[in-house]
Amino acid sequence: MSPLMLEYFRMRLLRWQAELLQESNETLASLQVDGGMQEPDLADRASVETDRALELRTRDRERKLLSKISAALMRIEDGSYGYCEETGDPIGVKRLEARPIATLSLEAQERHERLERTQRDD
Repeated sequence: MSPLMLEYFRMRLLRWQAELLQESNETLASLQVDGGMQEPDLADRASVETDRALELRTRDRERKLLSKISAALMRIEDGSYGYCEETGDPIGVKRLEARPIATLSLEAQERHERLERTQRDD
């Protein structure tokens, strides 16, 4: 992969990381402001709690995504970004464009998913 493409993906990952961190900070601020508020109506309280639980689950998924973004940035630094961890073959640019944190080529990912399905069916 050319240095220009690596820089493109590095900047894309950094922007994605910044967006996720900003959303996380907004959620944290919202929870601190609204955290002590008690809804008088039981249904309203349940609705607020459900919304908070959904928000926290979303943030947890994004936290895991942030670690994958950090790992991708480290792969850019060490020169292994864009290569399949399983086969060592280059990962297609279209795949990286769709999923910049990809660690497996499309073929290796498909094999991995087929194997998961067959093991899960047992």
